[in-house]
Amino acid sequence: MLLMVLPAALTLSACVATPQPGVTNSNTPPQVMSAEASAATTSAPLETTQASNKAPVYWIGRSNDNTFLYREFRDVPEEDNPVTGALRVMMSEKPLDPDFFTPWQNPKMLASSISGKNVITVDMSADAFNSNVDPAMAELAVQQLVYTATAAAASAGLIDSGQQIQVVVLVDGHTDYVAFNHVRLGAPTSRSAGMVAPVWIIDPQEGTSVEDGAVKINGRSTSPGGVLRWEVLRIDGSVTTSYVNGTVTASDEAGKSGAFSLSVNLGPGNYEVRVSQVEEGNPAEDLNVDTRGFAVQ
Repeated sequence: MLLMVLPAALTLSACVATPQPGVTNSNTPPQVMSAEASAATTSAPLETTQASNKAPVYWIGRSNDNTFLYREFRDVPEEDNPVTGALRVMMSEKPLDPDFFTPWQNPKMLASSISGKNVITVDMSADAFNSNVDPAMAELAVQQLVYTATAAAASAGLIDSGQQIQVVVLVDGHTDYVAFNHVRLGAPTSRSAGMVAPVWIIDPQEGTSVEDGAVKINGRSTSPGGVLRWEVLRIDGSVTTSYVNGTVTASDEAGKSGAFSLSVNLGPGNYEVRVSQVEEGNPAEDLNVDTRGFAVQ
């Protein structure tokens, strides 16, 4: 699949910015982690090539008092290339999960290209930044774009996932734009560690329906070998009751680091699954909770 080419834009990346107080660069690791989340020092593994026509899109979500990136697989516009399509969803649509959000706005112009050196260039109009956010949220929003662009390119098989992937963001064809008035764009930027949620339910996705019987729940934790507490709640109208619960250990195997999976027998109805890390020394505390609501047919 051919991507739109932006040759003129790539020649601008050598511009030198004048330092401004309170403005960080996009390739500077964001400082958005709390002390409780500081152990989450890894980035999510780069997505692998898949045959599905759905694209990975990252959103921002809150867990306890912290803010992280979460992923959903979404349908993308057929007229766009995979990277542009995923970014367009990220900037113009709402997440499936009501716990997630995005500060990006739908831009009038959005395009992307990929060089032979695994550099993704994204060019957009300035109206994408019409949101008032604080510096930490601005840094996380830029990482949301970087994660989504690299995920979409890897999922579509357009980049070499064995090499470092970088993203250059241009605004109206130029470097040095200050995103959300806090983050200077234009420098090649990679995924920063610690941005993804410490606990992350991958399946089922929010709002999906699955067949009754053995329902598989899988996800990822940033603590390989760590114990996770899970619970499935049954929802009958306004009444929510605990249906089944237990613990599961995240894998510490190479290639499956942090992954967890469990199966629960469920009959027709509406459910919510909750997964959290067990805090050492305080096992009663649910740390970094993630939830998904789904239906069983």
